[in-house]
Amino acid sequence: MVDWTPAKNGAELLVQSLEAQGVKYIFGVPGGAVLPILDVLADHGPTFVVCRHETGAAFMAQAWGRVTGKPGVVLTTSGPGLINSVCGVATATEDRDPLVIITGQVPRALRFKQSHMNVDTVNLFAPITKWSIEAGEPNSIPEIVANAFRLAARSRPGAVHISMPVDVSQSAVTAQPIPAGEPPRSGAAAAEALDRAATLLSAARCPVVFLGVSAGGSAAADAVRRLIRTHPLPVIGTFEAAGVVSRDLVDRFVGRVGYVRNQPGDLVLQKADVILTVGYDTVEYDSTAWNVSGHAKIIHVDENPAGVDRAYRPSVELPGDIARNLDGLSERLRLTASGEWAEVAAARKVLLDEQAKGATLSGTPIHPLRFIHDLRQTIGDDVTVTCDTGAHEIWMARYFFSYEPRRLLFSMGHQTMGVALPWAIGTALARPGQKVVSVSGDGSFLMTCMELETAVRLKLPIVHVVWKDGGYNLIQTLQRRDYGRIFGATFGDPDFVKLGEAFGAASFRIGSADQIVPTLKKALVCEGPALIEMPVDYRDNAQLVQAMDSSAQH
Repeated sequence: MVDWTPAKNGAELLVQSLEAQGVKYIFGVPGGAVLPILDVLADHGPTFVVCRHETGAAFMAQAWGRVTGKPGVVLTTSGPGLINSVCGVATATEDRDPLVIITGQVPRALRFKQSHMNVDTVNLFAPITKWSIEAGEPNSIPEIVANAFRLAARSRPGAVHISMPVDVSQSAVTAQPIPAGEPPRSGAAAAEALDRAATLLSAARCPVVFLGVSAGGSAAADAVRRLIRTHPLPVIGTFEAAGVVSRDLVDRFVGRVGYVRNQPGDLVLQKADVILTVGYDTVEYDSTAWNVSGHAKIIHVDENPAGVDRAYRPSVELPGDIARNLDGLSERLRLTASGEWAEVAAARKVLLDEQAKGATLSGTPIHPLRFIHDLRQTIGDDVTVTCDTGAHEIWMARYFFSYEPRRLLFSMGHQTMGVALPWAIGTALARPGQKVVSVSGDGSFLMTCMELETAVRLKLPIVHVVWKDGGYNLIQTLQRRDYGRIFGATFGDPDFVKLGEAFGAASFRIGSADQIVPTLKKALVCEGPALIEMPVDYRDNAQLVQAMDSSAQH
């Protein structure tokens, strides 16, 4: 046990408690209500990453949580500071990423009345977090922090909020930090349930494995690979399960599915008679979209019991440790069906033909398939790619294959715009020395572009690519389809090369398809951040939304 120097006040006790949890970085924006905490951080504790906006800070912490599995930490001041963080905090919870946000608060004596920057923060954050609590007694800080970190990381992961009144930060304390404990481990499902699952899957004529967000954990991903290496089952994933299927097993992969209900994997899911879901969460892709007829029998493998609805009623549930349950199931399996049944082969052909088409597309503006092809050919499997929300997200999710878990990041809980660049920053800090490529549309980039200064200041190895078309193109495509015209989804034509240079980033412009690879290579060897502007050809976007319910897109 660490022999802690007695903390002089609540602020120091908070910082010591964060140190005890192994926190390396705190992302935030300074403000009056957190000055006592910042004063302690000036002398010791986690590195404070000064961000340009609280939303960006929360996104960075979210990425840290997703990549490491340990909660990222955000620090904001009271009033508008913490309000600005709400979008990022809600996104972390809905995307199932562990995060702890600490917000400054007015002194307790002013809480009862209207006063400067006084917001009921506990109730503000309660609906978008797993737990929202105020540290009303200074000596309770270690217990609150220890439980906050345990709860944030526990399945299903999400955000936890701690409110720190400024007078609590300044108060004398006698308590000591509580060291981080071993995370709790789930056990295996009952042998009888494993037997029933194996019998059901072994007898299937058209079986398929459907991977969700929790399949991306390292132990779970390894177990999935062991399963499909031994039993050649076809595999489909949600966007957030990207990378679970390794390069040597890609012949099992039938693509990703999401809110666009027209992808090759959707046809396979609709034909399947038994679906083994692994780590699936309805927040990623509503079961009414992929189990349309409801005829498929479902085997649910996740740490949590299933959330049952009219389209998701598992025949067998295997709650508990995902890896142990997959290994137990694999030992019992005796498959009678081939993994390459007719719809699987047809779906794979459609997917691979579209991918291959990318190499043949030339000229300017750049077709998404050409960029995706060239990006995949240029970077290694160890490069993390973060992706914003919009039309480019659908193109990337459908055709950019990733072969390592949590190396291709999407937001499917809230489908939040503006995440790509802050996520790249959080990822670059979590994976020091490794390159990160972030991709956004010009609409989503301008929502958090100020964080490019943060990346430059930290000299992070990030390449950010902006797909430029001068509008919110996915919305425009839906408007054309449903209303025959576009409105309220077009904006101006900023020079992103000059913008990047103003922030101090190496900046490039791709003028034609044959410049993609050379430009990417130049950007990837830069010591610090690089920005690439690329005009994008979205003329084929109509095919992306053929089966999309516009109410599902935000």
